[in-house]
Amino acid sequence: MGIFSRFADIVNSNINSLLDKAEDPEKMIRLIIQEMEDTLVEVRTNFAKALAQRKELQRSVLEVEQLVTEWQQKVSLALRRDKEDLARAALIEKQRVQKILSSLHTEQNLVEQSIGKLADEVSKLEGKINETRARQSALVMRKTTAKSRKDIQQQLHTGRTQETLAKFEQYQQKIDRLEAEADSYKVNSEAELEQQFAELQSDDEIEKELQTMKQSINKE
Repeated sequence: MGIFSRFADIVNSNINSLLDKAEDPEKMIRLIIQEMEDTLVEVRTNFAKALAQRKELQRSVLEVEQLVTEWQQKVSLALRRDKEDLARAALIEKQRVQKILSSLHTEQNLVEQSIGKLADEVSKLEGKINETRARQSALVMRKTTAKSRKDIQQQLHTGRTQETLAKFEQYQQKIDRLEAEADSYKVNSEAELEQQFAELQSDDEIEKELQTMKQSINKE
């Protein structure tokens, strides 16, 4: 069973309302567009048939008008020849053909009305389809945007972020250790240098004291 039951349902439909109620809006809008296009094909087919019927009626009207003219000429000819009975018969035939012509004119008016109505329906359907296609494009864009946002959020909440942060932390700790080792080498180097100078100073003091004692002994 289709979504719409008649042409008016399509033209007066609220697409947004239909989509809001649908469990699967994307599928629903495809079905709506498909049914609209099917209806448009049907209306265009009827429109083409009406145009063909108008042309056929125009040809028939011309033919019948020609017959009316011919019977009128026959009536005039019979009267000029004093053939009143023949003129009366021709006049009767002329009236019969005129009734046919009148009927054709009536049918022409109905076909013209039908053509106008069908042309209006085609225009409205095309407008509604364009409107619905624009709504479909907006729906697809919203879905794409939502999917991108979801993917980004998933990336942010996966272990990749934590793993990257952990690796950075490890790298920073390694740098801290290297800097600490470098500082340690510097401190040790300075301490060793100070020790060497202290030893030199101590040797100088011992040497001085030794010389002093030697001099004192020599004096004695």
